[in-house]
Amino acid sequence: MRIEPIPAFEDNYIWALRGMGPVGRVAVVDPGEAAPVLRFLEQTRDRLCAILVTHRHGDHVGGIAEILAHHPAPVYGPALEAGDVITHPLRDGDRLTLQALGIDFEVLHLPGHTLGHVAYYRKGLLFCGDVLFGAGCGRVFEGTLEQMHASLARIAALPAATHIYCAHEYTQSCLGFARTVEPDNPAIAARAARVASLRLAGQPSVPSTLADELVTNPFLRWNAPAVIAAATARLGHPPASDAETFGAIRVWRDSL
Repeated sequence: MRIEPIPAFEDNYIWALRGMGPVGRVAVVDPGEAAPVLRFLEQTRDRLCAILVTHRHGDHVGGIAEILAHHPAPVYGPALEAGDVITHPLRDGDRLTLQALGIDFEVLHLPGHTLGHVAYYRKGLLFCGDVLFGAGCGRVFEGTLEQMHASLARIAALPAATHIYCAHEYTQSCLGFARTVEPDNPAIAARAARVASLRLAGQPSVPSTLADELVTNPFLRWNAPAVIAAATARLGHPPASDAETFGAIRVWRDSL
């Protein structure tokens, strides 16, 4: 299987999972815009075998109806946000098998950004929608800060080699905030230089690895002394828990 980004809107990525057989099969993740996917299918002549949805926001589901009008396929997504487009609702712990590609995923329910948000995990990779970004994380629109922290903690417990396929090109701006939180973290400075080179060359900054995120992403670094100190300064007292540290940093980011 090959994984390719299909750019959409200004900073979205729709991920294409392409089979390696003689007849090309492809699944797409979070197609918020139809036109880029339709162009991709026309150019590659791949057959659409599935659509995977992480959550119900328009920039992740808005293109589905138009795509299906040209390329009928099953649509998998969170049972708590099934709406009108999802034909195969999924819950935490479900196993999703894409027979046309010969792969399967474990479904992880990761509330916080939205209440029903799911991610798709198999050894070595995670499609996480808007829960985790390169050096950042999604806003807490529907859930609680505690729920978002628990979801991120669940991701942080995955193998460090896991490749993180998020849905947005936010890494440069997120690294700017990360440097504000931890100005003396050399891993952040090194990653910022790498990402700047990639973006200057017109290349995506994602996927990253969980190992990268654990040393540069302030929203996963609630145990780091510098992050705890930053949270203490924001709260006016030492945080009582990892979740409170995370919450203070997330609220700070929201204020900017």
